[in-house]
Amino acid sequence: MSTETVKPAAAFPVKKLIMLLFAIAVFLFFWFVPRSFYGFAENGTPLLSIIEQRTVAIFALAALMWMFEILPTWATSVTIIVLLLFTISDNCPLFLRNTGADPADMGTFVSYKALLAAFADPTIMLFLGGFLLAIAATKVGLDVQLARVLLKPFGTKPKYVLLGFLMVIGVFSMFMSNTATAAMMLTFLAPVLKTLPASERGTAGLALAIPVAANLGGIGTPIGTPPNAIALGYLTETMHQSIGFGEWMLVMVPYVIVMLLFAWFLLLKLFPFTSDKIELKIENTRKPDTKTYIVWVTFAVTILMWVFDRYTGVNANVVAMIPVGVFCATGVITKEDLKNVEWSVLWMVAGGFALGIALNKTGLVQCDVQLHLPLSCGQPPSAYSQRSRSRNGRHAFAYRWCESPSRRCCALYLCGHAVPNQYTSERHRSLDWSYQG
Repeated sequence: MSTETVKPAAAFPVKKLIMLLFAIAVFLFFWFVPRSFYGFAENGTPLLSIIEQRTVAIFALAALMWMFEILPTWATSVTIIVLLLFTISDNCPLFLRNTGADPADMGTFVSYKALLAAFADPTIMLFLGGFLLAIAATKVGLDVQLARVLLKPFGTKPKYVLLGFLMVIGVFSMFMSNTATAAMMLTFLAPVLKTLPASERGTAGLALAIPVAANLGGIGTPIGTPPNAIALGYLTETMHQSIGFGEWMLVMVPYVIVMLLFAWFLLLKLFPFTSDKIELKIENTRKPDTKTYIVWVTFAVTILMWVFDRYTGVNANVVAMIPVGVFCATGVITKEDLKNVEWSVLWMVAGGFALGIALNKTGLVQCDVQLHLPLSCGQPPSAYSQRSRSRNGRHAFAYRWCESPSRRCCALYLCGHAVPNQYTSERHRSLDWSYQG
């Protein structure tokens, strides 16, 4: 008979409990406050519908939960999706659908299929392909081989070794998670740090190079870090502006390089080296086999198709399915490897996408624009407009001027929808492009 004692589960921290109660209180306030609280339309009816009011309440809850990390971010995302499904979807409980309110006051329900589809959003699939690519590269030792080849040109002088670490980590973190990249490079660096004298200040610079480069490098590609995916998904779904993988890198990689060079200069100044030589010993003990070559070829083909998606005509989300299909079919990725996928990251991003879908489908985004950016200018817009086009020729936005006896204002048209840019209140005057005539 076992005599092991079971440790009691850790109590929920008091601070987080207080913040949770505060978040719930804010949620309930926005849910139950009279709709007149949000203002009135020109015809005297409340500005927000019932569904839009519920969405505002859920949005406030999500923002507070994410901001204060009351629950893990992925858990908050899943909770928000469940709330959306049971409160504003077209398949929510009947007592929330049949409230006796006028259909116009009720507002537009969101398709439950659209909310659930957030879990399989194309950007989520892009991340999944990136994760499997990184897992396979680590499994066959491709990451170690690349690190050895890429670091070799930087020699043994300490300042150039530091630069090499920054650049290589930056490149790896563009396609791998920051955590995996940092863990891998720390494995290479740990033996080197032990050989350096205790008085060597440069060791701190080498150690700091890992998190600095990992964070900066993640900006370089859409799959480098989750915020990139959220921004890309918003631009695609809401702004209807398609940015390719290669286009993203064309803009962001030069920025990453400049920031890495600045970090190199700063680390050298703060933590100067006293040693004359640093030798890195990176050994790959794994012998190449069929799966190794499969990973090498798949890795190269995927990266090339991502970078040159503008010329192949295949977008990055579809390309990301190449490693998923190849690795699963050839046995490079097994069901045990699937446990190493960062599902929490995917679920966290899915929650953000679901909330964005709710804001758009309910019409809350358009209502917010009208609330903060009133359309009336006194006169209809003039025929004059100034258009700006994206590099591929698709219409991006246009400015259109309109005149009135007392003011001149500018309306900003995004993706064919007019979004006026006229503020009449003193509070917004500092942000206004218009000026008093």
